[in-house]
Amino acid sequence: MAGIAAVAVAYVLSQFYRSFLAVLTPALITELGATKAELSFASGAWFAAFALMQFAVGVSLDHYGPKRTVAVILGLCGGGGAFLFAAATAPWMIVLAMGLIGGGCAPVLMAGMYIFARSFPPARLAVLTSWLIAFGSAGNVVGTTPLATIAEIYGWRPVMFVFGLLTLLTALALLVLVRDPPRAEGNPGDAKGFSGYFHVARIRELWPLIPLVGMNYAPLIGILGLWAGPYLADVHGADSLAIGHVTLFMAIAAIAGSFIYGPLDTIFGTRKWVAVAGNTGSILVIGWLALFPVQGVATITAAFVLIALFGSSFALIMAHARSFLPVHLTGRGITLLNFFSIGMVGIVQFLTGVVVTAATRPEEPAAAYAALFTFYVVMLAAAVLVYLFARDARPERS
Repeated sequence: MAGIAAVAVAYVLSQFYRSFLAVLTPALITELGATKAELSFASGAWFAAFALMQFAVGVSLDHYGPKRTVAVILGLCGGGGAFLFAAATAPWMIVLAMGLIGGGCAPVLMAGMYIFARSFPPARLAVLTSWLIAFGSAGNVVGTTPLATIAEIYGWRPVMFVFGLLTLLTALALLVLVRDPPRAEGNPGDAKGFSGYFHVARIRELWPLIPLVGMNYAPLIGILGLWAGPYLADVHGADSLAIGHVTLFMAIAAIAGSFIYGPLDTIFGTRKWVAVAGNTGSILVIGWLALFPVQGVATITAAFVLIALFGSSFALIMAHARSFLPVHLTGRGITLLNFFSIGMVGIVQFLTGVVVTAATRPEEPAAAYAALFTFYVVMLAAAVLVYLFARDARPERS
């Protein structure tokens, strides 16, 4: 249990690092001269590095276990990236730092899922993963009003330096406390190392799930981790503290959403249709924002809360996909799926920067964000349509 607790603390840091940039946006624009496109690129770099690292993480999990995998990568890349961020003097250094931090955070959730998948009954994977994500989402909360308040008092550089130290200490705790599950032996015909990914990719049941694995999380983290800041600042004139308050409610809702999704597959006896219902809810709320982007702050906050609640289905969809994976390819299977998830988030972050820049009209600030929300709706709706062709996996049969 101590090892799982250490992984949970590491996941708090991982969630913080993927969402804190929105609150620091005004300071980075003012002090470093960063543009919205550069900050979008920095956010995308976090997710791109996180995604690309999944392949090494998957092989490492299956061959070396979660202990060394998560401790070494988080300590070196995550801690180093946080220190670089604290010392940044130009936008390119922010981009590089975010890429390092993203790579450092890559093994954290996967290590937890690997331990759950190998040490607990399959039917409990969704609820255990959901609860880990819910606990880790406290990092999103820290990255809102608390971060804005502390950075206002002490400055963002000392705060990021402290987070670098916390990351190193957490990596050390992981190395000491995590216990690796027994290794699984593969079938004689199974490929080893990176070639195992080709075995996973040939599992046809996974194919209709991949688009939604890739898109279900993108609107939630895109808004929470980046676009909430510029949107509220441009359309409503909000400062960092006001942005922190709004994103705080959204982060709390993401925690609640993970807890709520956790047992739903068992309650309703289906994973597929719970995911369809939740993501359809996201489409409807984001579509409403696309049509009516100029609303009161309270109304916008309520919409963001609903997006966070509906958009917390990642663990459920991953449990759906995990039910089709052979045990000895667990590490490579879940990391390949996570590659599609985080990789799509990174691509979407890059694309949303292009969309907002292209649609920006100084006389009508809301136009750029109407285009942003429309983009999210189209992408998520397409993913749900493909997911309708997926085969369901009832939790009691996993």
